[in-house]
Amino acid sequence: MHCPFCGTHETKVVDSRLVAEGQQIRRRRECISCHERFTTYEAAELLMPRVIKTDGSRQPFDEEKLRAGIQRALEKRPVSIEEIEACITRIKQRLRATGERELPSREVGEAVMAELRKLDQVAYVRFASVYRSFQDINEFREEIERLSGAEHD
Repeated sequence: MHCPFCGTHETKVVDSRLVAEGQQIRRRRECISCHERFTTYEAAELLMPRVIKTDGSRQPFDEEKLRAGIQRALEKRPVSIEEIEACITRIKQRLRATGERELPSREVGEAVMAELRKLDQVAYVRFASVYRSFQDINEFREEIERLSGAEHD
């Protein structure tokens, strides 16, 4: 692994630990040359299904797009990076577990909403409002009432 600070190829692993429910390894590394420390993440590379957009076009699954949408919904919410990464890992596992080579974008959105609902209810409502294109305050109210009703079940 090249040092991101000085570019040398001599680094050593200082600490390793499992993260994202055991799906990733977080490694703290130190450069032998400049002694700067940095973090890397290691995960198995598995093929994700392609995404069928609502217009019928097909795109490769884009983890960065998924991460950006989740982070946008969680902006200024008390959720750690580790919790976000674990959420992303669970969504990817769920999508891979379908065994399908292609999935409608709707299934990706539903998987995100299921995870956000468990993780942070404010983020869930934020994401749902964009994903389901809420048109007015009544649609917000209905979603919040559904969410409140589900808590009491």
